[in-house]
Amino acid sequence: MQRRQGRVNAGLLLLLYQISQVGLQNIPSVTLAVLVLNIFFFLNPVRPLHEVCISVNEGFYRQNWQRLLLSPVHHADDWHLYYNMISMLWKGIMLERKLKSVWFAYIIAVFSVLIGVVYMALEFMLVKILNDPSYEMNCAVGFSGVLFALKVLNNHYNPGRVSSVLGLQISSKYACWVELVAIHLISPGTSFAGHLAGILVGLMYTMGPLKKIMKACAGGFTSFTDPDRPRDYYSGYSDYYYRYPDYQNTTPRNYYDYTGGLTEEEQLERAVLNSLNERDFGGATYNNERRPYGFWFPPEQNSEEEIRRQRLRRFDRR
Repeated sequence: MQRRQGRVNAGLLLLLYQISQVGLQNIPSVTLAVLVLNIFFFLNPVRPLHEVCISVNEGFYRQNWQRLLLSPVHHADDWHLYYNMISMLWKGIMLERKLKSVWFAYIIAVFSVLIGVVYMALEFMLVKILNDPSYEMNCAVGFSGVLFALKVLNNHYNPGRVSSVLGLQISSKYACWVELVAIHLISPGTSFAGHLAGILVGLMYTMGPLKKIMKACAGGFTSFTDPDRPRDYYSGYSDYYYRYPDYQNTTPRNYYDYTGGLTEEEQLERAVLNSLNERDFGGATYNNERRPYGFWFPPEQNSEEEIRRQRLRRFDRR
């Protein structure tokens, strides 16, 4: 390894300061691991940048496939590292809490490799379309391609927001495309194809088959969980059931037991209807049974005419 020497890395110091302001305890484990990994390889690069960057010539023709793993975690300078890792810090905090750590780590690993492959495919297409062999030599490093993919995921899981790009208020749905063009105009030396590859991989996950393929590949591993499946509502409080004698044999109930598998809209509609029923029956319970809040069915459904009479009697008493 070749340790960086000779100057103070202001970008690195500022990055460490920002991380300390957030607090290590507030950064999810996988996000923190990605930050540490990138900082480590910045301080201790495996090889010089021209030997770890990914290009059509190096990755495809010379089959240096290890560059698919090395290029995302190496950065050109401290400010390149700073801007990428600050972006990773905030995106990681939001997405890892949404998707959970194991699945988020899986996404980072798959995206890091796949974006390099898509990048080479885009550069190869430019060679053929423009008849310019120089695109085969374009070599890219850095984590920004993965960050563009994560931005697509973040906008997918948090729709309807507005992002500020160069002072312009842009719908989050289109923000990644505006940023793609804006960054290329401001910093022409950045890899347009690398950033575009990140967006395309993100869309492959949110709108294409990539997510299903990843689930199928992870199906044999019990440690992987479906990020779209609701978690056990009391999964974080399992110790609670063993603290008191009355709950020693109680098994934490699954979220589905409370919702009956209903969507949020169906849950709201059912809660309103049940609330009306409770008022009609004076809030009485049947057979002294305890009902899950908001989602229950009376054992016997009265006719519509009987319900109408009960409501009329209730209004007559007012």
